[in-house]
Amino acid sequence: MATGDSGLRAYIGSFTSAGGLGITTAAVDPESGALTPLHSTDAVPNPSYLVPSPDGRYLYAVSETPDGAAAAFALTPGGPELLTPAVPVQGADPTHLTLAAGHLVTANYSSGSVSTLPVRDDGTPAGPATVLAHEGSGPRTDRQEGPHAHAVLPDPSGRWLLSVDLGTDSVRSCTLAAADGALTVRGETRLRPGSGPRHLAFHPRGDLAYVIHELAPMVTVCRWDAGTGALTPVAETGLLPDGAATDGTFPSGLVVSPDGRFAWAANRGHDSLSVLALDGVAAALVTTVPCGGHWPRDLAMHPGGRHLYAANERSGDVTWFTVDPATGIPARTGSVAAPAASCVAFA
Repeated sequence: MATGDSGLRAYIGSFTSAGGLGITTAAVDPESGALTPLHSTDAVPNPSYLVPSPDGRYLYAVSETPDGAAAAFALTPGGPELLTPAVPVQGADPTHLTLAAGHLVTANYSSGSVSTLPVRDDGTPAGPATVLAHEGSGPRTDRQEGPHAHAVLPDPSGRWLLSVDLGTDSVRSCTLAAADGALTVRGETRLRPGSGPRHLAFHPRGDLAYVIHELAPMVTVCRWDAGTGALTPVAETGLLPDGAATDGTFPSGLVVSPDGRFAWAANRGHDSLSVLALDGVAAALVTTVPCGGHWPRDLAMHPGGRHLYAANERSGDVTWFTVDPATGIPARTGSVAAPAASCVAFA
């Protein structure tokens, strides 16, 4: 292991259909947060979103294609190794995935559904997928003609799965049956019509959730009740400075600091990162800073909480920032080439 290498690895997902390398592995400098690419694999087309297993042994990827699939990789010193051929999720264009109750769960954008695949003891997913189809639409006929599930994630208690749907302007609270992978919708929270919710992040206390919207540059603050699975909107915060044009801006990723004092959002088109100060149910815009590239599709935080990483899809790079612990304002400190970058994950 090279000097300055803590052993932590960053895994950069990308769109192979747009010239991406697939999954790129990079060493992470423990002090500066700098990324040094080591190798890449294109064993799966369009691995646009990645999630490591909690024990750091495996890396899971969507294959964002019309015939959507999910794949498992073993994390070895030589890089991720595909364990078995990718498993169909019976949904089109999966954009997000998570692990919950012994299953791999994907959000399938084009088909507007959520799929579950049981995970075997050797870390591999098994088919056939169990599918929950969303229903509904929104007022934006160009983007909301039907459901478009964009993200799915467990709540901090592990009792619930939340599915964020851009097409129906809503978030569904679901339970997952560990025995057969069946998802049951227990509640649906309606958000501002035409806003296009895209992703969700929880406050570290677990009682608040923040929903970022793709079709309107804003975040909705919600109370979360893990006892009942109720998600209740309580406030909205704009992501752009007063007077900034909103046309052509499509927010994407959202992360919350480990101490719960700040949140950051990535804005495609405006090509910026928004800094939000969190205080109770209030989320106040502090400032925006340039993302260091073009079209930041996703935003990730170093496990230590000191550095932010923007995956800039159209400029083909990942930029990293050092966060001021007092103000939450990130300062750009470096970048690395990553064609058609879509996400960054750490293990």
